[in-house]
Amino acid sequence: MKEPRPRTPAPRPAANNLDRETFGRRLRAARKQLGWTLAQLAERSGVSITTISRAERGQLALGYENFAALSEALQMDMGEMFSSAHTKAAQFSGPLVTRAGEGVAYRGESFVYEFLNSSAVGKKMIPVLGTVCARRFNGPEDFARHPGEEFVYVLSGAVDVYFETGQKVALAKGDSLYFDSRIGHAYVSTSRQLARTVGAMTAESDSMQRARNLPVLPDDDGAAAATD
Repeated sequence: MKEPRPRTPAPRPAANNLDRETFGRRLRAARKQLGWTLAQLAERSGVSITTISRAERGQLALGYENFAALSEALQMDMGEMFSSAHTKAAQFSGPLVTRAGEGVAYRGESFVYEFLNSSAVGKKMIPVLGTVCARRFNGPEDFARHPGEEFVYVLSGAVDVYFETGQKVALAKGDSLYFDSRIGHAYVSTSRQLARTVGAMTAESDSMQRARNLPVLPDDDGAAAATD
């Protein structure tokens, strides 16, 4: 009896690409809705006028540090920023499923991000698949910093993670790392193929905010520490 032929698996769908032009229009619309000039947004976010202007015109891809700063300044949820071009983000209210290959892809400065579960706003975590495109560490200008905490797990390949403290952490397939993302950090692929990662970023937690705002206590000798 002839054995049945094995079924060919369905091709994995490609991620929805969020192009620079669409992202730029969203950024500009959010700024205009608040009635802000480029200079006002630059002052509130810490991102330069030139960078914002070029991003709004679709001429520049932003890294996570910049779009995190802009989303915070604009009070714009990451779900709104990175939902599919054909999907309007809605309030997070229940279980979210992102099928394989159906994340929203955005090519940043040194990463290709595939944002997962991006159809909902109000989430406390930003889950993302990443392809690390950087091949070398160029110095302090490569560091990203953003409020909150960051987790990364290496799916394939290998990466070096550089920190502004001078520390460098080498990660291979199956390794993971968790850190305070306010510390400057940069990822570099060290494997022959570009490394693939999965991770999550959070906003600054309540406990982190409380710790940052705690008054400095007197030292053991009873001398008050400086508080300014």
